[in-house]
Amino acid sequence: MKKEILYVDGYNMIGAWPELVRLKNQDKMADARDLLLHELSNYAKYEGIQIKLVFDAQLVPGVQHRYDKFQVEVIFTSEGETADSYIERSVGEENLLISNVQVATSDLAEQWIIFQKGATRKSANELFKDIKRTKKNIAIDATIYRMQNNRRNSPLTDEHKKQLEDLYYQMIKKSYNDKDV
Repeated sequence: MKKEILYVDGYNMIGAWPELVRLKNQDKMADARDLLLHELSNYAKYEGIQIKLVFDAQLVPGVQHRYDKFQVEVIFTSEGETADSYIERSVGEENLLISNVQVATSDLAEQWIIFQKGATRKSANELFKDIKRTKKNIAIDATIYRMQNNRRNSPLTDEHKKQLEDLYYQMIKKSYNDKDV
């Protein structure tokens, strides 16, 4: 099975996701980066993929910096290097037979270069929707886990439990289908 690697253009996501845009507009760029990191961390753990979050040095000047936080590799490019150029170079190095590389960016020029290097792309909006979907799946799994733990002390028969469980799933599906994904 191929290793899944997702490169994320950090400031591109901050400029596209509603909550992150709001934080950016309030001059809370560090909070926006932290929230993005938190969302990507949960997504990476649940989906079983490796995420590399790349930020331009333009808003955090200094020497190139790299660290791991919440199992996401966070990279600040060196001064004068854009996130796009860093991602392009890295995709060329990592897009091997043993890995499947995808890049999350809404920059069309960047998307064409990524395609040329053999990687796939995901727009900021697509990643936002995928993360929302994953958050819903996490909530469903947590509810199922709690339901399974409550069964030990339940006076219900297996047939009644199955009927209630089916009803619950129908209600969840209807609830999620009524909302925008």
